[in-house]
Amino acid sequence: MDRRNFLRAAVVGTGTVAFGFSVTRTSIAYPAVPGPSPYGALLSADANGIMLPSGFTSRVIARSTQTVAGTGYTWHGAPDGGACFADGSGWIYVSNAELGSGAGGVSAVKFDANANITGAYRILSNTNRNCAGGPTPWNTWISCEEVDTGYSWETDPWGVNPAVRRAAMGRFNHEAAACDPVRRVVYLTEDKSDGGFYRFVPTTWGNLAAGTLQVLKTDLTWATVPDPDGSPTTTRKQVSGMKVFNGGEGAFYRNDKCYFTTKGDNKVWVYDAAANTLNTVYDDNLPGGGTGPLTGVDNITGDTTAGDLYVAEDGGNMEICIITPSDVIAPFLRVTGHSSSEVTGVAFNPAGTKMYFSSQRGSSGSSSGGITYEISGPFRTTP
Repeated sequence: MDRRNFLRAAVVGTGTVAFGFSVTRTSIAYPAVPGPSPYGALLSADANGIMLPSGFTSRVIARSTQTVAGTGYTWHGAPDGGACFADGSGWIYVSNAELGSGAGGVSAVKFDANANITGAYRILSNTNRNCAGGPTPWNTWISCEEVDTGYSWETDPWGVNPAVRRAAMGRFNHEAAACDPVRRVVYLTEDKSDGGFYRFVPTTWGNLAAGTLQVLKTDLTWATVPDPDGSPTTTRKQVSGMKVFNGGEGAFYRNDKCYFTTKGDNKVWVYDAAANTLNTVYDDNLPGGGTGPLTGVDNITGDTTAGDLYVAEDGGNMEICIITPSDVIAPFLRVTGHSSSEVTGVAFNPAGTKMYFSSQRGSSGSSSGGITYEISGPFRTTP
């Protein structure tokens, strides 16, 4: 067995690197290595050009610049980060528009209990390069602007309340947000080669209007960012000893842990807030040479019950890869014929029976060619 399967991933703490040699389930949790998917091999591409495991099917939900079926709403271009929200017996899927020059924002599609589309509408407009974000425990969507002077915007998936700019969360090249209800903070990633990993501590949990922006240091302590507005000095240049991450992308929180990705080095990380440790969940540079199946790491989410993680590729071979609790990484699906696109917005409906994602630029390679999909099938409920 490879040495990687015995050594615990390096844990950075108080300036040291420690290795654990116990072979308990906890100690060999990271990093994941290639292996067979729990869903089996991918089959030939279906009518929508998607390779799926046996028993799974795909459906096109929306196409950029075209009207969403059964509604009068035109779907936005360059669909990116997304999430689902429970709506009675149905649900809502929200999707960012990664468009510049004030053409960005967020759209929503509403489904009934049988996954029929019952509506589509805009919930944020006139913003820039809304890339990723994250849902809140109080059922709002934080949409993040991926520009150097970008803001986080809090939006209402139902489209009833107006979107609100949350300036206290900092002005920088925002990517994703992940809420930690235990410590009552919101983790934030930054899409820069020398970016930081932040947390926003609201003055009142459930209200993002005011609070403190902090950034992780190399010794795994959190330091307050003196000027969250980032002017004239950008936030990532304000704190000495900041831990640098190479191109922060997606983020997902579950059970005291924030998982996040960095595209510059093709890694999936986990910050364990309870233990205050930082580990590498996945590194595409495999021992002995070669690379793993996941390249161009981007959006990340988890299923509702089995404990699996799903990571979308920006480029690569247009896959969504699964990382299981037993430390195996494997392709879950592949989009064919979209070589100039990226996979974005991966999210599950509340019951965990439907997966949503987009090919941001579709087969055309243009932001007007985006396609949003739904995947149905026997998603597992136990590891």
